[in-house]
Amino acid sequence: MVSYQKRSADGAPQRGVTRRRIASALAATAAAIGLAVLPAGVAAASPAPVNGVVAGNVLSSTVSPRSAGDGTAAGAIQWMQAHTGSSGWEGYCEMAVENAWGTTGVWPSAIDHWYGAVQYGKAHSGDPYPPAGAFVYWNISQYGHVGIADGYGGFYSSSIGGAIGHADSVYYFANYLGWSNPQVPA
Repeated sequence: MVSYQKRSADGAPQRGVTRRRIASALAATAAAIGLAVLPAGVAAASPAPVNGVVAGNVLSSTVSPRSAGDGTAAGAIQWMQAHTGSSGWEGYCEMAVENAWGTTGVWPSAIDHWYGAVQYGKAHSGDPYPPAGAFVYWNISQYGHVGIADGYGGFYSSSIGGAIGHADSVYYFANYLGWSNPQVPA
C-alpha cells in the first residue's frame, strides 16, 4: 500500500497516511455533510462527464445524497433552504432538485427534464411566474440547468455564488426556458 509522509508544523515526519485512512476520512467527511458513499461502480445520476469532468468539477460517481425532501412543494423548498451554502451540488443541479422532491435518478440532466416536461405537455415556456416548488429551467450548457421556484418570482438552485442559494428572479441565469408543474416526474 502506498504511504504518504505527513509532516507537522515544525517539519518533523508524522505517522504515514495510507489510502485506506484517506478513504476513511473522506467517508467521514461525506457523512458529516449529508452524503452517502456508494459501492464502486454504482453511478449516481449526473450529467455525462467529458474527460472525467462534469461542469468544471471532478467526476465523483461514488457519492450520492442520502437526504431527501418529502415529496411536497413546501418540502422541496425547505430542502433547498436547508442545503443553502452547500457547494457539493455544483454540476449536479438535476440531482439536487430531484432530491429536494424526495427522489433521484428520474432524469439524466436538466435539459432532458425540460424536454420531458415539453413532451408531456407540462412545460410553461417563458412564463416568469412559476408556482412554489415548480422546476425552473435554463439552457446554459449542453446539460441545461434547473432549480426550484420559491413562488415569488425567485428560485433556489445550485450555482448561486458557487453553492445552493436563492436568487430573486428567474432571469438570474441567461436563457430562461420556463417551468414545469411541481411534481416528480415532471
